[in-house]
Amino acid sequence: MSFASLNLAPVIVANLQQLGFITPTAIQASAIPVVLDGKDVMAGAKTGSGKTAAFALPILQKLLGSDADGSSKALVLVPTRELAQQVQANISQYAQGLGLHCVCLYGGAAFEAQQKALAQGADILVATPGRLLDHVRKRTVDLRHIDFLVLDEADRMLDMGFKDEIQMVLKKINKQRQTLLFSATFDDNIFRFSKGLLQSPVLLEVDKRNAGNQDIEQQIYEVDDDRKAGLLCHLLRHKAWPQVLVFSRTKEGADKLATALTAAQIKAQAFHGDLSQKARDTVLTSFKNGELQALVATDVAARGLDIDELPVVINMELPFVAEDYVHRIGRTGRAGNKGLAITFFTQKDARAMEELEALLDTRLPRQWYPGFEPDLTREDDNPRLSRAAQKQRARKRALGGNTRRRR
Repeated sequence: MSFASLNLAPVIVANLQQLGFITPTAIQASAIPVVLDGKDVMAGAKTGSGKTAAFALPILQKLLGSDADGSSKALVLVPTRELAQQVQANISQYAQGLGLHCVCLYGGAAFEAQQKALAQGADILVATPGRLLDHVRKRTVDLRHIDFLVLDEADRMLDMGFKDEIQMVLKKINKQRQTLLFSATFDDNIFRFSKGLLQSPVLLEVDKRNAGNQDIEQQIYEVDDDRKAGLLCHLLRHKAWPQVLVFSRTKEGADKLATALTAAQIKAQAFHGDLSQKARDTVLTSFKNGELQALVATDVAARGLDIDELPVVINMELPFVAEDYVHRIGRTGRAGNKGLAITFFTQKDARAMEELEALLDTRLPRQWYPGFEPDLTREDDNPRLSRAAQKQRARKRALGGNTRRRR
């Protein structure tokens, strides 16, 4: 199958060819015909699967074919500013020569500059919910002509507490719209949320539900807390990894670790929500340009990062929410490339590991790294649960409401 066979305009196909995209990915081949057919979609799409093109290409096609007055518009809601920037950049590439304009709205950037861009006309809005509502309140954006709504990384938006903001946006837009929901993970919260959002949606799942990327090798190293930083330094010094994305649960942890790496003569910087947008852009550019070996990020800040051929992701600990592990490791192994995801594990993370293994429906074998073996004399207060107990705990957590913690 080729993009040319998906009933896309020749100019769109030509743009894709210039970008080196000839054969659609599985989610693109599944979603594009359904979206072109005008149906609502609920799609499971892991990070790096090509989901942006899966919704952007058919929307561009439909906007091209809309009424001559150009009244139809599209809105893409995303959880973070980094993902907003990435989605806008991708859509702008696909839309070269189409006469359609994509505007990006997110917090931390100058409101006036965004207002000026809106005044020049926008066929597609890519926005974080909070900043979009800021523009709605100040009447700098009109949502009455939104005929296509996309919720990208919907699971993450719910996890970050954007449900109320999304509901407020829904009240402002056309009820007869076409709605597309994309999520890397599906749980009961997502399905409950979707019932009031989608009309008879087509459910698309091209991979096993909540599964990790099969192109990613997952390694779990059991190591004591006080030796994690030492093991990280050892790996960064002795492995031929030009770039490594390191995850920390907290902003304070990211700062402390980046400082420790710098003291060890390893080029690293922290990346989290306390940094200004300008500082975040500068750090990210340095990392993408190869000026930094390690980017130490929190889950919220790293959402939407798209780094070409990122070879390794390292988790200093498991995330608070099991689904975030899928998003973390999805930063590597993208677009058919092989990736490596390493997680440092201590016995205090045993319960989190139980839930993760239940989510993935697989065991993640532990191993020791020579010279950094754990101290076995330390008491284990977290005995492993049975398989049935793991699944029961995971289900109770999913049904337990808003128990997620903010980073």
